[in-house]
Amino acid sequence: MKAVVVAEHGGPDVLRVEEREIPEISPTEVLIKVEAISVNFADIKARVGEYHGQTGFPFTPGLDCAGVIVKAGEEVRGLKEGQRVMAFPKGGSYTEYVKADPILTYALPDELDSETAAASLTVGVTAYNVIKKMARLVEGESILIHAAAGGIGTTAVQLAKLYGASTIIGTVGSDEKKQLVESLGADHVINYREQNFVDEVMKLTKEEGVDVILDTVAGDNFNRSMECLSHFGRIVNFGHANDGSHPGEVKTNALHSSCRTVIGYSTGTYRKRRPAFLRDSAEQLIQLLVGGKLQMQISERFPLEKAGEAQAHVESRKSTGKILLIP
Repeated sequence: MKAVVVAEHGGPDVLRVEEREIPEISPTEVLIKVEAISVNFADIKARVGEYHGQTGFPFTPGLDCAGVIVKAGEEVRGLKEGQRVMAFPKGGSYTEYVKADPILTYALPDELDSETAAASLTVGVTAYNVIKKMARLVEGESILIHAAAGGIGTTAVQLAKLYGASTIIGTVGSDEKKQLVESLGADHVINYREQNFVDEVMKLTKEEGVDVILDTVAGDNFNRSMECLSHFGRIVNFGHANDGSHPGEVKTNALHSSCRTVIGYSTGTYRKRRPAFLRDSAEQLIQLLVGGKLQMQISERFPLEKAGEAQAHVESRKSTGKILLIP
């Protein structure tokens, strides 16, 4: 089978396609023939050596995929050969075959195609969890979503609208991206390259700030976001997409008197340490997709052999929605 392999940290050119043996599965695993793969920003962070969950060389990047089970271990229950699934596999997803644990494998209904499923898994589970389970958005609250034109951002805007946010504000890096985010239900979209988002948020909220902030950027973006978080507000940090992965900083005296909360979240950490936690989120996601309440924004598809080009496109920050690899 073909697999993308990273043998050293570096630019997109370090992604190489190699021939590998199809994985052998244990009695408690399933083997999946991959039909579509999601390109996530975490894949780029792993390639350059800035992803918290990646160690050792060589490795195959990728967090999620969708496809068909071609073999199920004899101890597997609830999943069978021929069943269409989406999964968080073991050993990376940029490949033609993957193995996965059943607890991180989710059966797909006939109404949900593999491309939509692959595009939705990481970003959908993440967006759902940070809004519903971490920030616990209450109907009528306001929300600021950074990187609102990306995979998680476009999903989070739709979910915030669905769950009753009174005001949805997004930040983007270009006017072209503003149009997409507005079309998904955002009430206000700020081009952070041309406007000071803190000033704009405070104007829009009559100097009160927003109730919830979703931050995947960290660094100075996190520090500035704290300036426009309301009393009793919650800011969820679930990424370090700034160049260099610099952390943000918070002082305790910015929290206790205002009753504000800083929450950290990582789907990868839950995947490794509390995988059962993700099942409800994945099942909720499937229901929303099948019911037409959530639309995945797939902007481009690349063949597996052009994984480097796909990552370079995401890394350029010119992409919107989700980028897929097709084996």
